[in-house]
Amino acid sequence: MKVEIETKPGSVSTLQIELPSEEVSKEWDSIANRFARLAKIPGYRPGKAPRSIIEKRFRKEIQEELTKKLVSKSYHDAIEQEQLRVASLANIEDVQFSEDKSMRFRATVVTAPEFDLPEYKNISVQLPETKVSDVEVSAALERLRDQSADFVDAPERGLQMGDFGVIDFEGSIDGKLISEIAPQASKNLQGGKKFWLHLAADNFLPKFCDQMIGQKRDETRKITIAFPADFQVKELVAKEASYTITLREIKEKVLPPVDDALASKLIPEKTLADLRQMVEHDLEHEKEHERERAKEAQVVKYLHERTQFELPPALLKNETRRVLAELVQRNRERGIPDEMLKDKEKDLIESAAALASHRLKSNFILHRIAERENIETSRQDIDARIREEAARYNVSVEKMRQELHEHEGLNTLAEQILLGKALDFLKANVSVEKIEEPAVVKEKL
Repeated sequence: MKVEIETKPGSVSTLQIELPSEEVSKEWDSIANRFARLAKIPGYRPGKAPRSIIEKRFRKEIQEELTKKLVSKSYHDAIEQEQLRVASLANIEDVQFSEDKSMRFRATVVTAPEFDLPEYKNISVQLPETKVSDVEVSAALERLRDQSADFVDAPERGLQMGDFGVIDFEGSIDGKLISEIAPQASKNLQGGKKFWLHLAADNFLPKFCDQMIGQKRDETRKITIAFPADFQVKELVAKEASYTITLREIKEKVLPPVDDALASKLIPEKTLADLRQMVEHDLEHEKEHERERAKEAQVVKYLHERTQFELPPALLKNETRRVLAELVQRNRERGIPDEMLKDKEKDLIESAAALASHRLKSNFILHRIAERENIETSRQDIDARIREEAARYNVSVEKMRQELHEHEGLNTLAEQILLGKALDFLKANVSVEKIEEPAVVKEKL
């Protein structure tokens, strides 16, 4: 096999690959013989038609099957022969067959950048403590207590800070409803029925709760709100709005005592001691995850700071586009309307570009470490991950495998596993730096 490489700007290379006639002819004959055995040609018994007739009649089909079989194999052989680090295959084109049965085609690839790896074993990291204190357990129990609170009617008095008011309300500016002025804004800004509002100084809109203090059940009030100059809904920026509020119910939040009854309510047949033990275990587990995240962040930061190279523009552009789509989808799921996303388009693109750059750089570095440490993705690794994904989406393993295969997801899955194994290798070989506790100064008596 003959390979000629033309290097172009932007980490792009063009490979002109030529296969010798002997190799192509051998594969051609194999495919043509199969057609000869199966083809039905008028005037000939199956398998008895002359080879020349078979090749003339099925030349296009034979070439298509030959191309499909040889191009992929010879492309990968050429990459291995030339020891190229290919990050992406951009295009395969101009497939030609000569009279002597030799074959040539052109492959355009994006190559990985060249760079020197820093010393990556025994990276020094500082990690948070995983021990859980009694104070943290008590705080977690207090949060559970808060979630188990009852809301009791308080119809005989006016609203107080800390209460929950159930209100009907509607907002307007200069007599025009906010729902008409800013139809894309959150419905909570426009108004609503039976809306639960926690009265707290900084909750909801500026000074909204303050103006409701003392309001009684079934009372209607009009209050005024001044939207700030940096408000996220552009139609309401620096505007003064009027809200008509009718208080339907006053709910007082009543916290239960922290005792066995609360524990049994949260987890049947468990005591407070059992609940404390379970909470402590959950907090330890959470801290272990935080410790792993801290370790990973510090390892990646170390590698980024000590490794410099230019990212291939084509890959960065594609990755930015992919990350931008992820950010937009995530914001839509949070309920942010498209009009608001359009207003923040520049910020979203900048965020996507930064995240894409960071992700690509990390991937190139981890790939190079995997290569140096002979870290590979095995069939067992892929099968295990497919089983995990199948369980996650509650589908059969075979259906998940078929889905990945149809959408060319198996290569992506193998890539994710490889990068994860490289990162696990780095985390397993860090040097944990002890954090010095601040000295306690004793006061002189």
